[in-house]
Formats: sequence, C-alpha cells, structure tokens
Amino acid sequence: MEETKSKSQLKREMKQLQSLGEELVGLRREQLAELPLDTSLRQAIEQAQGIKAHGGRKRQLKFIGKLLRQRDAAAIADALQPRRERRVLATAHFHRLERWRDRLLEEGDTAVESLLRDYPQADRQQLRTLLRNAARESAAGRPPTAARRLFRYLRELTSDSRQGR
Repeated sequence: MEETKSKSQLKREMKQLQSLGEELVGLRREQLAELPLDTSLRQAIEQAQGIKAHGGRKRQLKFIGKLLRQRDAAAIADALQPRRERRVLATAHFHRLERWRDRLLEEGDTAVESLLRDYPQADRQQLRTLLRNAARESAAGRPPTAARRLFRYLRELTSDSRQGR
C-alpha cells in the first residue's frame, strides 16, 4: 500500500527544491558545468540568472523547483555538497581570523605572544605597528584602516601556514 504525503509535506519538499534551485542560480557557469544537469534545467537556471525583476525571478525559481521535482534532485544536491563544505570551512576560518584580530586589539602584547606561539613566522614588529596604528585610529574616531590591514596580515599569515603544512 502506497503512503500518501500530506499537503504540508509536499509544500516542504517543494520549498527544499526551490532552495536548491536558488543555490543553483547563484553558481557561475563553470560551476554549473560540473553538475549533473540536463539541458532544459541548465537553460532555466541560466535564464533565472538574467532576470532582475523580483516577481519574474520568483516565478522562474518556482519553475526550476518544478523541473527539479521531475529529476534526481538528490544527485544534484550530493554534487553540491563538497562546495557547501568548503564554504562552511571558509566561513569558520574567516571567523577565527576575526576573533584573532579582536583579541589582538583588546589584549595587545599578551595576544601577540600567543599568536607568535601559534604562528612563529609572524613578524612581531609589523604586528605591534599595526596594533599601535589601530589604537590611534580608534582613539581619534577615524575609520579602522589599520584594523583592516591587521586582518589582511592575519589572513596572509594563516594562508601561508596552511600552504606550508
């Protein structure tokens, strides 16, 4: 005996497919080429990428959801999974850098020493200069240019250490 789905369940599934469609629309052409998409679905996605009007885009996303219902959406979602995982890791890395920057700005030299233990290749003098400039800017009420430079330095520092491992 076949179990029928409730109307609410069908709506939830359709929303999931529309979300998958939105994610597909957000991809670049070369990223789409890597996915198991047929021609009509690929064309619908590319068409949605060109639509700027909110109502038209929404209708096109619903159409993409309808097309996905007729296909193996699980295979497409599985193909997107590594990309999602990379995005989650990149976001976590970004937040880790923000925490380091904030800690350096709040704690000063004690945080510098801690950072140097974790990243011995870091330039102590450059860190202190960036921190001193950031403190001056903050005290003067100017935009946080030095804090942004500090963040960029931390990003370079951690990317160098990731590549060196």
